Amino acid sequence: MFSLSPIETTTMFEPTPPPSSPPPSTLKDEVDIVIPTIRNVDFLEKWRAFFEPYHLIIVQDGDPSKVIKVPQGFNYELYNRNDINRILGSKASCISIKDSACRCFGFLVSKKKYIFTIEDDCFVAKDPSGKDINALEQHIKNLVTPSTPYFFNTLYDPYREGADFVRGYPFSLREGVPTAVSHGLWLNIADYDAPTHLVKPLDRNKRYVDAVMTIPKGALFPMSGMNLAFNRELIGPAMYFGLMGDSQPAGRYASMWAGWCVKVISDHLGLGVKTGVPYIWHSKASNAFLNLKRELKGIFWQEELIPFFQSVSLSKECDTAQKCYIELSKQVRDKLGKVDDYFNKLSDAMVTWIQCWDELNPPSPQSQSQSRVLSLSLPLHDDDAAIILSNGSA
Repeated sequence: MFSLSPIETTTMFEPTPPPSSPPPSTLKDEVDIVIPTIRNVDFLEKWRAFFEPYHLIIVQDGDPSKVIKVPQGFNYELYNRNDINRILGSKASCISIKDSACRCFGFLVSKKKYIFTIEDDCFVAKDPSGKDINALEQHIKNLVTPSTPYFFNTLYDPYREGADFVRGYPFSLREGVPTAVSHGLWLNIADYDAPTHLVKPLDRNKRYVDAVMTIPKGALFPMSGMNLAFNRELIGPAMYFGLMGDSQPAGRYASMWAGWCVKVISDHLGLGVKTGVPYIWHSKASNAFLNLKRELKGIFWQEELIPFFQSVSLSKECDTAQKCYIELSKQVRDKLGKVDDYFNKLSDAMVTWIQCWDELNPPSPQSQSQSRVLSLSLPLHDDDAAIILSNGSA
């Protein structure tokens, strides 16, 4: 059994939520904010009005002897590489070194229902009226309302205020499905790959689109970890950012890998993934030349990876995210191991990740009951969409 204790824990007084933008108080104890960093997290001062009531998990990358300073007033746990090695032992190899993918350790040790993860060069954005955007609050709104992956609504998310299902939308599908992931966007520096940054070095995203939509079933998407929230109970075991960084042949594909895995598993389990608002302000672009070197293998590999994920089929026995992920790891070895030996290592790491997850998050009777309920819906998400429409019910 792993022994779990952070290098540093502080519990501060309960602050009074700011009156101008109060957090969703009923969910304050159900959210963890996970932040990977190699530096002092002074950026939290810009988020204080929105983050101070919540619990933070800070995962320190790089030199564990370096002291990371956290502004006063926040309730946080701080873990470094020594903690990861102590807690996970030999299984710590599944957590990336010198890469923001180390944030996955925060997902492992959290005990909350929802995770919001953000990076230390991301700040509060403003909407077109000049009002500060409470990104966390919007993510929670996205997650607690259903998704519509089986039929696209042309007014985008029908559950947002002022929207609804348009004429012609099947009534049998209007209850939607549980939302597993809320993927936010960025103003200023968009999350471009290195070649795009090199040819458009001065490009800045100034376009704010007040919309959120469900990504349709069967469609993949490029997930970014800079502004991301998810339901840990529904999809947490699949939110693994892979092996990146030190001693690995590729970098900057951690969130992509996680997004592709999460999407095919969400599709299989009958869960939804949303993208759109909220926006954050991404303050700086990393070095495009260094990024090109780190991304190079991934740029070539993704031409093999995308067809692989588009063809993934999971068995009906896979009724939990864990079971799906283990089965997916076998397919990674069988089909992608031929592309590069790295994917054999990655397949092993995926299994190790699930072992760590199960060790630190033993299933409760309630979660086992939820799994049985969820498994009842699995046949509807394989070949039976037409049956739903023709019968008018699920």
